[in-house]
Amino acid sequence: MAQDLIKVAVVQAAPVFMNLEASVDKACGLIAAAALQGATLIVFPEAFLPGYPDWVWTVPAHERKVINEAYRELLQNAVDIPSEATGKLCRAAHEAGAFVTIGVNERNAEASGTTLYNTLLFIDAEGTLVGRHRKLIPTAPERLMWAQGDGSTLQVYDTPMGKLSGLICWENYMPLARYAMYAWGSRIHVAPTWDSGEPWLSTMRHIAKEGRLYVIGCCQAIQTSDIPDRFAFKRFYPPGTKWINSGDSCVVDPEGRIVAGPLHEKEATLFCDLDPGLVAASRWKLDVAGHYARPDVFQLTVVRKAKAMIGEKAVKKVKKAKRAAKPKRVGKPKKGKKAGR
Repeated sequence: MAQDLIKVAVVQAAPVFMNLEASVDKACGLIAAAALQGATLIVFPEAFLPGYPDWVWTVPAHERKVINEAYRELLQNAVDIPSEATGKLCRAAHEAGAFVTIGVNERNAEASGTTLYNTLLFIDAEGTLVGRHRKLIPTAPERLMWAQGDGSTLQVYDTPMGKLSGLICWENYMPLARYAMYAWGSRIHVAPTWDSGEPWLSTMRHIAKEGRLYVIGCCQAIQTSDIPDRFAFKRFYPPGTKWINSGDSCVVDPEGRIVAGPLHEKEATLFCDLDPGLVAASRWKLDVAGHYARPDVFQLTVVRKAKAMIGEKAVKKVKKAKRAAKPKRVGKPKKGKKAGR
């Protein structure tokens, strides 16, 4: 029996840079617009709220004041979970009747409140925040902005469209992370990113071919004019720079073919129909978490325990057992000796 097609909307846009409230409003408007086109899955880029901290790649480490001021503003506009910002996104998803994934800078509200995670939110069509994934390894200078996530946020989600997974940017270069998604049954994989061009597009094609699933690469398309002039880090871009990131969002089918995009140097929403039946049909000759696996040779263990910053340990009172007084044991005298001698 033929399965219904799934319409996905891949949002290649720039946020209202470093303005959380305005960026959330923009995201909600884009969700509503995509829903009018019939989209039931809407994918946003990495760190869309309130923007990607691109200065980590351009500003020299000794420019402490520039970096400190940029981080302070990023922290002020970061997302708490839950919060008014996530509430607005959930209502927008519910009104649209669509599943939404969106990248955010998340504040660690459960601890110090001053550390950030690169987080991917999963919001279902009922408007429920069903999950979040914190990027396991920020890449190179990204580690100046974001902490490492842990295995507790690795998950594949059951949706009416089929099992849905997501890894952020260069997490998709982690073979074991990818394999966990395959083994948990993913059919559609979202890859919000800051990367673009080659070889990133080849990576999207490889993952789709390897996992025999749909892969949705989604990136921001942002220009220097999208960055307010008050940010001192703008002066570190080479003269004449127009595009900070060209985007190159795309959709790849389970055979590794690009079926939509890539969108290049353009802010737009890319639409594509996914055929769920193609996933199963393509796996008869390659199913890396099925008949093409060798669990007798290779095994993967995923540690899904949360890495808590602080915990409480109950102290148990241990009663010391009173030792009963025992008489001293008197042995028999040795041969040839008399007792008491």
